[in-house]
Amino acid sequence: MPPKGVARAGLGRPAQSNSYVRSTINEITNPENRSVVIAVSFFAAGVAFLHSSWSEALLPPI
Repeated sequence: MPPKGVARAGLGRPAQSNSYVRSTINEITNPENRSVVIAVSFFAAGVAFLHSSWSEALLPPI
């Protein structure tokens, strides 16, 4: 137990670093990563479109 006349530094909770979710959101919204985020988004949208029934619109008429 510390002496009563000495104040302890760091009473309470220690400062926590950002959570995993918060650090991920910070990296996604970082302007340096904008081109990568846009490219991945367009790729995901293209895969979702080609996997859906709407991709039949690309087939030539028979």
